[in-house]
Amino acid sequence: MSPKIINLLNRLITYSVYAIYPIIFIALIWNQDERAWRVFLAPAISFILVSIFRNKLNAPRPYEVNDTTPLIKKDTKGKSFPSRHVFSVFVIASTLYFISQPLGIILMLAGVILAFLRVIGGVHFPRDVIAGAVIGILSGVLGFYL
Repeated sequence: MSPKIINLLNRLITYSVYAIYPIIFIALIWNQDERAWRVFLAPAISFILVSIFRNKLNAPRPYEVNDTTPLIKKDTKGKSFPSRHVFSVFVIASTLYFISQPLGIILMLAGVILAFLRVIGGVHFPRDVIAGAVIGILSGVLGFYL
């Protein structure tokens, strides 16, 4: 897969999920759906916690360890574990699954593709994206029910 396609798909999936999320949240508020605050708080709180953990751990990225140039344009040092892109897609997907199962499933499939792209793009190790996905799913499910 060419670097152009990897970067395009990486951006397309990321921006699509980040665009769908506020649209659904606003629709829930508009319809006075009591689930709106869960849809907002589950990803927001867990995103903050994951960011703090990730900054404290400050794990190196593959291109730092292997002295390579990533296919995905990135020059950040550290903060590799867990993948926040993958975490974000999965926490949003698992939260929205409780609103619309088909949408949640589509977003989870997008998350799997994004995880693959982040690894072959050289910006994350497999453990980073697996941890991001697992933490995202658990945060979405727990956050929605708490």
